[in-house]
Amino acid sequence: MSTIAFLAAAGCSTDTSVAGLTAEQVLEKCASEGHETFALGLPLGEIIIAIVAFAVLFFVLRKFAWPQFEKAYDARTKAIEGGIAEAAQAQNEAKAALEEYRAQLAGAREEAAKIREDARAQAQGIRSDLLAQATAETERIAAAGRSQLDAQRAQIIAELRSDLGRMSVDLASKVVGESLSEEAAKQRTVERFLADLER
Repeated sequence: MSTIAFLAAAGCSTDTSVAGLTAEQVLEKCASEGHETFALGLPLGEIIIAIVAFAVLFFVLRKFAWPQFEKAYDARTKAIEGGIAEAAQAQNEAKAALEEYRAQLAGAREEAAKIREDARAQAQGIRSDLLAQATAETERIAAAGRSQLDAQRAQIIAELRSDLGRMSVDLASKVVGESLSEEAAKQRTVERFLADLER
């Protein structure tokens, strides 16, 4: 720093008569002019004002600004920690939901398998019932057919007996030469003839 700048900073006159002087000599010259200086060569009043201004600024910052910074920092920290906790909770809930979904899916598969088995069993039961009904219906129809055949057979046999009896009587009348007009005689002759045929 030049001597003139040093004198200006110390509040001394900056005439050119101090050129080439050392700092100690300049301080002595300022002191002889009636200016008080501090160890650094600055005026004591300005240093005190700077210290007071710094203290007031420090107090204001400490009292008002620093708590706001702390609050903002704490809020941000809590928000981040809360976000992390919420993310962990969401992840746990997602895992729980996934496990529940898997359990429901397994249950649905088991239920579907059970429904298939029940349907298969019902189909088998229905098939068995229908088969039993069809068999019963077939047997009923066959029995009705047999019954009808037996009735027709009996009717045909009765008709044949009647026809055969008449023919037998006619033939016997021709062979014997007498008329078998009596009904009782006709009947006896027919029964004898049929009995001989059945043997």
